[in-house]
Amino acid sequence: MLSGALGLLISSEKKRRTKIIEQFCQFNEQLILNLKYGREKIGKVAEGYDYVKKAMAGDEVLKGDEGKFIADYINGLGESDPATQIEYLNERGVKLKEYRQIFEDNYKKYGSMYFKLCLLAGLLIAVLLA
Repeated sequence: MLSGALGLLISSEKKRRTKIIEQFCQFNEQLILNLKYGREKIGKVAEGYDYVKKAMAGDEVLKGDEGKFIADYINGLGESDPATQIEYLNERGVKLKEYRQIFEDNYKKYGSMYFKLCLLAGLLIAVLLA
């Protein structure tokens, strides 16, 4: 039972990372559209994106290189005129999409595998102890 919970925990972390990067991809697209047509403040555009708001507040939503990229991304928002900002967002959008693809592949490949391996390890331990 405990091993299955451990597998779910590991798998859910991979799912969470995928969800975070997906939110940033959607936010980036929404921000590009806003700069072209809406011109609302960044905070207003970020209202529907929980992880984006957390990152804008200074919280670390991802660790490692991805976390550093997100922090740099957030720091670069609103730093230039709209035309340059759209160019910046398009450039960063490419990298966000790369991260999204990597995270999705990683989750699909390893998410269920971790759960199954932990469950099998628990069964093996139960059999050995019986």
